Amino acid sequence: MHCREHSNFVNCVRFSPDGSKLISVSSDKKGILYDAKTGETIGELSSEDGHQGSIYAVSWSPDSKQVVTVSADKTAKIWDITEDGHGKVNKTLTSSHSGGVEDMLVGGLWLNDHIITVSLAGTISLYSASDLDKTPVSFSGHMKTINSLGLLGSNRGIVLSSSYDGLIVKWIQGTGYSGKLERKLNTQIKSFVALEEQIISFGYDNKICRVPLLGDQCGDAEFVDIGHQPKDLSLPSNTPELALVAIETGVVLLNGTQVISTVDLGFTVTACTISPDGAEAIIGAQDGKIRIYSVNGDTLSEEAVLEKHRGSITVIRYSPDVSFFASGDANREAVVWDRATREVKLNHMLFHTARINSLAWSPDSTKVATGSLDTCVIIYDISKPASRRVTIKGAHLGGVYGVVFTDEQTIVSSGEDAFVRVWRLNP
Repeated sequence: MHCREHSNFVNCVRFSPDGSKLISVSSDKKGILYDAKTGETIGELSSEDGHQGSIYAVSWSPDSKQVVTVSADKTAKIWDITEDGHGKVNKTLTSSHSGGVEDMLVGGLWLNDHIITVSLAGTISLYSASDLDKTPVSFSGHMKTINSLGLLGSNRGIVLSSSYDGLIVKWIQGTGYSGKLERKLNTQIKSFVALEEQIISFGYDNKICRVPLLGDQCGDAEFVDIGHQPKDLSLPSNTPELALVAIETGVVLLNGTQVISTVDLGFTVTACTISPDGAEAIIGAQDGKIRIYSVNGDTLSEEAVLEKHRGSITVIRYSPDVSFFASGDANREAVVWDRATREVKLNHMLFHTARINSLAWSPDSTKVATGSLDTCVIIYDISKPASRRVTIKGAHLGGVYGVVFTDEQTIVSSGEDAFVRVWRLNP
């Protein structure tokens, strides 16, 4: 049987819960009702007070007496469905967001006493079906790859995530989504470091940005153009006004938004980190070598060269107690180093199948987590052989780009799939 009542794309078809009817909605702004047994057309949604744009989705109420439709006109409508198969608008639910194209409603669901709508921008609104005048609960997340993840200063209960389109979202452990950080200038973000009252970030425009945090809002940003594309960024926690920025030819030292010095190191730099007191810098290179420098004002003095990796260094992180540091490379290997002796503490960490994108330490400095392009997160206990690892397979489709510990047993990860996930280790 073929039904050709619509004049444009049919976007959604749904059977009523009681099995007596089915409804189709279309880009022609119409909703057609059929007898579910015969397929015969029995009615349609009234054009009076109807949608002014394409209807993208429809969902029935549990009692099969109403439907909700969502549309490109940025509204959702509740329709009363008569026994003979006609629909009349009962209530129109309007968006209270920006009014732009991103507010078009593309998804809808009626579930028990809840009516749920989803906008093109990913905003989910939850209405009470029994009290449609009640303000809905709205929340949203990322729509693009989450390329950076971090803790808000020393508060391990608050996690910030950023996607390359410049969106920053705040998450609270035990609660989940806690809103977006509204920035006055929505520039792209490649990576960031979050302090108690400030976010320092860089994108693709050769600039380092410092943005003060004012609750859930961001203040006026201050920029410094360092003249090179940043590759990595690290701040000493004891003196956060200082910053170490990796560039292809070396590093840049900053004080606030002032360039202290630009140091040419004579090799291709790929990653960096600076100690909490700002006295030591560890630089990773494309040749797989790790170089340790003492920092004296605006100069760096080489102290040691460590060779263990066989691929370009992608990430370096000090342990919270600063007794160790760990590094990861593009050849899938991670290494834990003893900071005092500069010898390998834990090796044979070769269980990823692709480049390591991110690395994090547990608060007690006993565990290291790595996230990889292979979609997995691996957790190592540095007191045990690497073979005793814990692997989270398929953590993020497309690759893992961020990992952080919120406590000794809890890991938060993010990735190309635009998800933020929380994992709990078994004690």
